[in-house]
Amino acid sequence: MPESISGTEDPPVAPSALGIEAARNLAHTAKSVPQMQGISSRWLLRILPWVNVPGGTYRVNRRLAYTIGDGRVKFDNAGLRAHVIPKTLREIALFRDFPAASILDALSDAFEQQEVEPGTVLARAASKGDRLVLIARGKVERIGAGNYTESVSHGVLAEGSYFGDQYLTGKGPWEFTYRAMTACTLLTLPRRAFRQLRSTAPELGAHVDAYLSRPRPAMTRRGEADIAIASGHGGEAPVPSTFVDYEASPREYPLSIAQTVLRINTRVADLYNGPQDQTDQQLRLTIEALRERQEHEMVNHPDFGLLHNADPQQRISTRHGPPTPDDLDELISMRRQTTFLLAHRRTIAAFARECTRAKICPPGTEFHGHHVVAWRGIPFLPCNKIPISANLTSSVLALRTGEDNGGVIALHQTGLADEYEPGLSARFMGIDDRATLSYLVSTYYSVAVLLPSALGILENAEVGHYNEPPDAL
Repeated sequence: MPESISGTEDPPVAPSALGIEAARNLAHTAKSVPQMQGISSRWLLRILPWVNVPGGTYRVNRRLAYTIGDGRVKFDNAGLRAHVIPKTLREIALFRDFPAASILDALSDAFEQQEVEPGTVLARAASKGDRLVLIARGKVERIGAGNYTESVSHGVLAEGSYFGDQYLTGKGPWEFTYRAMTACTLLTLPRRAFRQLRSTAPELGAHVDAYLSRPRPAMTRRGEADIAIASGHGGEAPVPSTFVDYEASPREYPLSIAQTVLRINTRVADLYNGPQDQTDQQLRLTIEALRERQEHEMVNHPDFGLLHNADPQQRISTRHGPPTPDDLDELISMRRQTTFLLAHRRTIAAFARECTRAKICPPGTEFHGHHVVAWRGIPFLPCNKIPISANLTSSVLALRTGEDNGGVIALHQTGLADEYEPGLSARFMGIDDRATLSYLVSTYYSVAVLLPSALGILENAEVGHYNEPPDAL
C-alpha cells in the first residue's frame, strides 16, 4: 500500500461489498469426480476375448507333443562368477526328469566360465563338436551356409539359451557357426568332463543310456505326434490307419483372484453424499485399482502370465539392441494371423526412432475408435505392465487371439453373487460397531495360451538408444 506524504500509512478502507472469499461459502461450485492417476488404457483387458469358466478351471487339451526339455536354463550371477542353477539343467532334453539333485549339483560345478569379446567365433561349422555351451550373458548369432552366399543368419541366442548338448553323448561336426555379437559370459561343459562324471555316477550313466535307447516316435515339424496319411498313390495301395493322440496331462488354468475390503464411514455416506455419491465413487476407484492389478498379473504372474508362458521356440531376441522393423517382421512371421502387438510406450517410441533412422514412416491404423501405431497393418498397442529392466531392456508381445483360432484368451466367471461387473462382485459385508460399511470387492481371472504359436515375444529390446543429434552449424 502506498505511503502518505507524512510517512504514515492510510487507514484501512471499509469493504463496500461482500468479499469473494465469503461469497464462495454460499456458492455451489462445479467439481469433478475423484480422479486417479494410476488408470491406464488397459488394452489387454479390452482386446482379449473373455471366456466364461463356470467350474473355475479351464483345461487346454492339445495333441500329444514330444518336444520337451527345450526351455532355458537360469543362472546365479552373484559376484564375478556366473553359476548355473542346478535344477534348471532339466530344461536340457538330455537331463529332462533327472531325479538326483546331488548329481545336478556336480554337473553345474563342472562348467567352466569363459569371457569373450564381440566378434569372437565360438564354434565353426564343420569343425568337431565337443562341448555344451550355456549363454549366461550376452548375445550369440547362429550362422549357416546359404545356397548363394557363404553365410546366412539363423537367429540370435540370448541369456538362458544353449547349444551343443548333442555332442555330450555323440560325435559329429558343428552344424552352424556361432559368433558372439556382444561381450558374452559363457559356461562350457567339455565332453571329456561329462564322460568323467558319467563314469563316476552310475545314476547319470543309467539315465543317459535310457535316453539314448528311447525310441524316437514319428512327429510333425511342430513336435506333435504324427497322423499317418497316404496321398498320391494309385491302384490298390494299402491305406494306413491312424489315430490322433492327446496329451495325457493337459495344462489347466485355475482362476486367480484379486480382492480387497472397501470400508466407508456411515456418516460420510449419509451426510456428505452429494453431488457425487461417495459409495459409488469409492467403489469406482477401487474397481479401477483392481483392474490395473488384474492386467499386471495377466502379464507378469509366474504361473499364467504371458511373459512367463511363451514357448521357448516362440522367443527371439533383437539382433542389434533396439527393436527394429526387421525384428518385428521376424516376430510376426512366426505365427499366422497376429492380432496385435503389445509393448511398453517407451518400447514403441524406441521402435519409432529406429523407423526414423531407417527413413520409414509406419502408417497408423484406426483401432476401436483410436488412431494407434501399426506395423504391417497390425496394431501396436501400449501396455505399461510390461516391465523395463534396470539396464533399459523390455519385451514386445505378439498375440493371436480367439478360442476358435487356437489363440490367447482371457478367463473369468460370470453370474457371481452381487455381481457389479462381469466377473467382478461387490458383496456387502455389513456394518461394524464403529459404524463403518464394508464391501468385499473380488474379481476372478486368468489367461490361457491355447497353442504355443499363439504367443511370441521379442526379448532384450533396448529402449535407451537415441539418434545422434545433427552437428551444429
